[in-house]
Order: sequence, then structure tokens, then C-alpha cells
Amino acid sequence: MVELQINTTQNVNINFIAASVGERILAYIIDLLIKIAYVIVTYQIMFNVFNINNWLDGMDDWSQMAIIVSFYLPVVFYSLIFETVLDGQTIGKRIMKIQVVKIDGYQASLADYLVRWFFRIVDINMASGIIGLIAIVSSKKSQRLGDMTAGTSVITLKNNVNISHTILEELEDSYQPTYPSVIKLSDNDARIIKETYVRAKASRDYQTLSKLRRKIIEVAEIKDFNDSDIEFIDTILKDYNYYTQGM
Repeated sequence: MVELQINTTQNVNINFIAASVGERILAYIIDLLIKIAYVIVTYQIMFNVFNINNWLDGMDDWSQMAIIVSFYLPVVFYSLIFETVLDGQTIGKRIMKIQVVKIDGYQASLADYLVRWFFRIVDINMASGIIGLIAIVSSKKSQRLGDMTAGTSVITLKNNVNISHTILEELEDSYQPTYPSVIKLSDNDARIIKETYVRAKASRDYQTLSKLRRKIIEVAEIKDFNDSDIEFIDTILKDYNYYTQGM
């Protein structure tokens, strides 16, 4: 089990568990089966339903090839399309509950997914995937060559999730907020704060709690505060949920 430490844009660290080689292989097999199914169905529709052979008669070889290849472009760009649309997941990755993320804390962009897709030529298509497998096993962050170049890795999302792992806080009906300026935070900010707070509190990492408090004060532009670090951050999370739960 490889643990990845991601330094976010808020300058705090979050730990993730890298997806295992087995999970990545199973996700690849699922995606491969989907692509094979697409090819079979497309072939049947093209040649048996629409009888495309009649359309191709009389065309030169290059025109015929161009038309046939166009039907199979979704297979070629499968991973690029789905990782872009599904935020770092293909159908196989979603089923296996793994996801591509940036290791610098930023959200992966189209350019990052494009680099990963391009390097599939080396990682997966050459030597039957042995190059990519060796890279993942030998890398400290479980990265294939495409991940190393794009600055990404693949993490598992299978950790048990409950209210303590999300930005949600249980609030009483009579709850009164203390810091209205928390609305300057984003959902991603609140998630990072919650995850860091829970982990630092459990390990009694008071230095991180103090640093997190200072960052919240800076970002939310809070002027008056008297609580301890733990009480302050706990109030911030509750206030954020109070102001945003109805939005």
C-alpha cells in the first residue's frame, strides 16, 4: 500500500492511498472489454444493418480507410474522453473506484489527461504493458511514465466515508453562526480544512492546527477570534455548513 501526500493550493498536506497494480489492471480490463464490445457492435451495425460495403464501392482505398477509421476513433480516444468528462475516471476506473489526480494539489486538466493518453503508446501498447507495469511498481508514487510526465497518479476512493470524512457538520436547529466571512471559502477549501483538521486533531498535531487556523484567518479575512485552534476550526466548519446548506 503506497501513501501519497498531496500539498494543496492551501499549503496543507492531504494523504491518499495509491491504487494498487491489481486495481489498475482490472480497470484496464473492464475498459478493454467495453472497447471490444463497441467494436463488435459498430461492425455489426456498419456491415450488416447499413450494409456499408455498398457505400464504399467506387471509393478509393484512402477514402474507404478514412470512413472506417472514423467509426473507431472513440476506441482510440476512449481514455482521454472519459478521464476528461468524468474528472479522472474511465468507466473501468469508476467501477473499481480509482481516480487520476494531480500530485501537486491542483485538479488535472485536459493537457494532463492528453499527456497520459499519449504515453499509453509506451506504457501500455509497447511490450504488452510491461513498461508501464515496471514503472508503477518501481515508482515511489505508483506512477507509470505518463503519470510522471503529467504530474499525476491514480488513487483509490474505497475508503469508508461518513459524515466525519466530508465537509458536512451536524447542526442543531438553534445553531447561531459566529464568522459570516466563511462564505469566502469554497467547497474544496472546506473539504481540505475538514480533512486536515480531523487528521491533525486525532494525532494531536497542534502545529498543523495552528498553521491551518492562520490560513483560514487569512483566506476568510476574519478579524475577531478568541477560541482555541480546535474550537475555532470546528466553528468555522459549522458556520460554513450553516451558510451553504441552503444554497
